[in-house]
Amino acid sequence: MSELKARIHDEANGLDYILVGDYCIPTIVLPEDDDRPIGKWGRMHQAYLEETNPLLLNHLTLTGKLNTYLTDLDEQAQNRYRRIVRQMAEDEGVTEDLKRRSEWEWVKAMDSIVNRAEETIRHELIYA
Repeated sequence: MSELKARIHDEANGLDYILVGDYCIPTIVLPEDDDRPIGKWGRMHQAYLEETNPLLLNHLTLTGKLNTYLTDLDEQAQNRYRRIVRQMAEDEGVTEDLKRRSEWEWVKAMDSIVNRAEETIRHELIYA
């Protein structure tokens, strides 16, 4: 029987493998340059990918692009969320003046705006 090489490169998928005992294990190294934390929206999208598109999730993981993908999506969602909340508050007249006059009304209005903005982000970016 022929001896297996200690390191193997598979041209079909572009991965390198190392021989450990009788098993060939992929040598995967994650990039060190992206240390941004994954926020709320990125974690929600990751959970969505786990349930609906595990192939894409595995591809991003194996190529080392998962963290960058999720942090970029999280930043995009956070910026969009802030913009939506600001625009809705302006359109509906939820201002600091309302907060001074009636704090309870301001809290109710902002809670409604936040809930609608979060639903918009989930629909547009997270579950798309």
